[in-house]
Amino acid sequence: MFKKLSTSAVSAAVLVAAAAAALAPASASAVSAPLSSARIAVHFDLAKGQTPENVALAPGGAAYVTFAEGRQVAEVFPNGTIRILATMPKPADGGIHTPVLGFPLTVGIVRAHDGTLYFLYATGTADLTGVWRLRPGGEPERIAALPADGLPNGLALDPRTGTLYVTDSVVGTIWSVPTTGGTPTAWSNAPELAAAGFLGANGLKIHNGALWATNLDKGTVVRIPILQDGCAGSVRTVATGLTGIDDFAFTGHGDQLLAALNGPSEVALVQPDGSHSTVLTSADGLQNPTAIALRGDTVYVLSAAYLTAKDPNLVLAHLNR
Repeated sequence: MFKKLSTSAVSAAVLVAAAAAALAPASASAVSAPLSSARIAVHFDLAKGQTPENVALAPGGAAYVTFAEGRQVAEVFPNGTIRILATMPKPADGGIHTPVLGFPLTVGIVRAHDGTLYFLYATGTADLTGVWRLRPGGEPERIAALPADGLPNGLALDPRTGTLYVTDSVVGTIWSVPTTGGTPTAWSNAPELAAAGFLGANGLKIHNGALWATNLDKGTVVRIPILQDGCAGSVRTVATGLTGIDDFAFTGHGDQLLAALNGPSEVALVQPDGSHSTVLTSADGLQNPTAIALRGDTVYVLSAAYLTAKDPNLVLAHLNR
């Protein structure tokens, strides 16, 4: 996640470098194996705050998206039609006290088997910041408050235990919350989750009995086992050197994953040994990608254009198995 250049709290040097990478000229296409056939499938409206931050896929072909600056949850259909499901209330102070960013935003989102959506809202205020639930045809309701001085960001759901896990990019913590709601528990506050100047723990997934999280500032992916008693095991850093890493998704080949690199406007293929290669770039339509997901052999990459300020969009690509 990045804010626009005019209001970001990142140092000028970091922003200039990231913006230069994002705006650098490129060839007609840079898609690389194992991806192919990359194309922009949907253009979002920047003027309406349609900056996609996270995505959850549904069996029928739809994608549920949080629009960060629009404070919205939306359903995006395969034909590109967008239906707004909820617009979150604006905090009384306008959200200016939202840590680091200074604006209220909807962030991580997951979908349960019954169609219920769970998502995060960060406002810098105690009355709105937290985990929210949206049942089909219903209205959003907060089920757990999270610290107003933090920035809840990534969200993962363990359907076996009915547990939601949340990364806090400012506090450097992974919280756990029952899907029924209640008081959050600090599941892990390992130093590997801490920020190093801007935002720390970010993307979050459950995979092979562990929580996997990214750290945007440190450019890392870490793995934390979920022990039999539900507690966090020892943290292991599995990949480094991933500048501006945000969200990620596993490809179905063991621990291999695809990572969205926000500032450079790239997607990286990360191997189980931690090595990585670039498989999509701005030449394929990426504009500061924030979210990535897979449905079968189709890769969904959503870009928020936080730095480019041009074309937030959805890029689809084929994953060659």
